[in-house]
Amino acid sequence: MTPHAHGATSSLWQTIHADLVHAGVHAVLDAPLGARTTYRVGGTGAVVAEVRSFEDLVLVSRIVRSHSLSDVLVVGNGSNMLVSDSGFDGLAIVLQSVGPNEVRLEDGGALVVSGHASLPQLARQSVSMKRCGLEWAVGVPGTAGGAVRMNAGGHGSDMAASITEVSVVDVLAGRFARVPVGDLGLRFRASALQGHHVVVSVRCATTECGVDEGRHAHHGRTCTEELAEIVRWRREHQPGGQNAGSVFVNPGSDAKSAGALIDASRLRGTRLRSAVVTEKHANFIQSDPDGLADDVLALMCVVQDAVQEEHGIRLRSEITLVGFDSELSSRFADDSDYFTEIERVPNAERAHAKLEGILARGDQT
Repeated sequence: MTPHAHGATSSLWQTIHADLVHAGVHAVLDAPLGARTTYRVGGTGAVVAEVRSFEDLVLVSRIVRSHSLSDVLVVGNGSNMLVSDSGFDGLAIVLQSVGPNEVRLEDGGALVVSGHASLPQLARQSVSMKRCGLEWAVGVPGTAGGAVRMNAGGHGSDMAASITEVSVVDVLAGRFARVPVGDLGLRFRASALQGHHVVVSVRCATTECGVDEGRHAHHGRTCTEELAEIVRWRREHQPGGQNAGSVFVNPGSDAKSAGALIDASRLRGTRLRSAVVTEKHANFIQSDPDGLADDVLALMCVVQDAVQEEHGIRLRSEITLVGFDSELSSRFADDSDYFTEIERVPNAERAHAKLEGILARGDQT
C-alpha cells in the first residue's frame, strides 16, 4: 500500500522536523506509523520522532511548545492503536526509551520501572525477584506506561490494583509531576491520561513471596505456576496474527462480556474485506497482511451495530483510533460516568481537569 502523503511537505512540518533534527532527536517526515502498531496497517505520520532518552523527551516538548503544537500523539508499543489509512497529520512521538531498562526494587517492596518497559517483562522480572502481585500482566502486550493510560488488566486484576504512583510528563505544557494512583482517574480500561501525557515511570505494589513462592489464596498455585498458567491460557484462547487484543470493553458486571455478546450475535468469523472477527475469540478483529485499517474500523462498526440491535448495549472500544473521521471515532468513545473506588468523581471531564491541575503545578521540564 502506498503511504499517504500528508501536509508533511508544508513549511510547518518541515520546520518542526528541522528543529528536531537540529536538537539531536531522530525524526522523519511522512514516516510509517501504522506499521509501528501490532495491527501493522495504516498510514504515515506527518512527523515521527523517536525518543531514546528522557532528555530527548524534554527537547521534543520544548519544540512542541515553541510552535504551539497541539497535534501530538504518543506511541509506545502500538499494541492498542489503529492508525487510519490516511495517516496522522501531526507529530507522533515514539517512545524507544525514557529511562533505565532495569526493574528497581525499593525498600518496602515496591517495584519501579520505566514507562517504556514491556509489561510481560515486568511480570516475569517481578516473579524472578520473588515479588508477587503482577503475574496477571504477563499476558498483556504493550508497555507499562501504555498499560497505565488504558488501565490494562486481566485475570482478575489491573493496573489500578497494582500501582501506587506514576511520573508523568505533559508534552504540551512541558511539566513533570508524580501522580498518585488516586489522581489518575482510573476506571475500567480507561484513565484521565490523554495523548500528550507520557508516563515515564511506574511504581507497583508487590508482596514478598514466601518459602513456597507465595501461594495464591484462591487456587493454590505459586506465583511462578500462576504466571505459567496465564501464558498457557492466553496461547490456547487468543489468536495471534495482526490484531490489537480485545477490541471492545466489557460493558459491566451485570452484562455478558463483550466477546460473549458478539458471539451471541452470531458474528464470530464475520469478514469484511481484509478484516475478520476471529474464530478463536469473538472480541478480536484481525487484519490480513497488507490489509486496510479502514476495513478494521468498518467491521468494528458492523459489530457495534449488531450488538446494540440485538442486546441493546452499545459497546465502546479499548483501541485508540488515530486519524479517523471524528464522527466515526466518537461512536466508540468513553462516555462512561463510572469510576472505580480509587476515584469517585462524577465524570471523565472532571478527572481530566484534576490531572491537568496537578501537572500544571509540576516541575518545568
